[in-house]
Amino acid sequence: MASLKDMRNRIASVKATRKITKAMQMVAAAKLRRAQEAATAARPYAERMAAVLGSLASKVTDKAGASPLLVGNGKDQVHLLIVMTSERGLCGGFNSNIAKLARSDANRLIAAGKTVKIMAVGRKGAENLRRDLGRNIVERKDFQGVRQLTFAHAEGVASRVLEMFEAGEFDVATLYFSEFKSVIAQKPTALQLIPATVSGTQAESKSDGALYEYEPSEEEVLGFLLSRNISTQIFRGLLENSASFYGAQMTAMDNATRNAGDMINKLTIKYNRQRQANITKELIEIISGAEAL
Repeated sequence: MASLKDMRNRIASVKATRKITKAMQMVAAAKLRRAQEAATAARPYAERMAAVLGSLASKVTDKAGASPLLVGNGKDQVHLLIVMTSERGLCGGFNSNIAKLARSDANRLIAAGKTVKIMAVGRKGAENLRRDLGRNIVERKDFQGVRQLTFAHAEGVASRVLEMFEAGEFDVATLYFSEFKSVIAQKPTALQLIPATVSGTQAESKSDGALYEYEPSEEEVLGFLLSRNISTQIFRGLLENSASFYGAQMTAMDNATRNAGDMINKLTIKYNRQRQANITKELIEIISGAEAL
């Protein structure tokens, strides 16, 4: 049985831990609002770009001469999985859920005889996938120390993806991130980037029958938007991940704070009982000694 001194030290240690988790919860809550606003503001732009792409893609008649970013290179053998996670932990199952979805798809592709390559964007993604798929990780992009993600960071990742595609290093690229739903709900999502997944029917329905004239030609605009779309979707994924991370961290730290409070109460009760037992024991010894005299 632990001594009273050991129990006092343990209670003090748990109280110190509770202060840390409470502080981290408050910091995450303060950063969550700005991250959530940024993620919400990026959604309409990404959705509208997909609609314009769908409208232009539906007018492409010569599929053989279309951009490989739209129709692919005719192969489906090598898949690039762009797995985006956070740089830090203490956020519950946020990182592991994204890695779990990517690992499931990677194992399915490998079982089908495909070649899988992984680009880990974020330190925790590489750590989660290193045990099972370490040999498949070909690129790592870390943003450790970056206080706020910008479109330039997304363009850096997109430019590397385009370089690999033009060099023939993969045939299909899929982006993995966590879509922010609420503070307690983040949905791991897979989005195919190359070839682009666009729907001309949905785009035409959203355009309300409006007709657009493009200058320069529709083919040139489509070619620019296809490469721009990759940067846009990656940037949206980064913003969604940022909001999801702070939401998950806020929830995890709140649970940790509550658990620390429960543990302090239990340890305090145990400490008081043992202290009372020691006092009772000492009184019995004194009374017994007095009666013996």
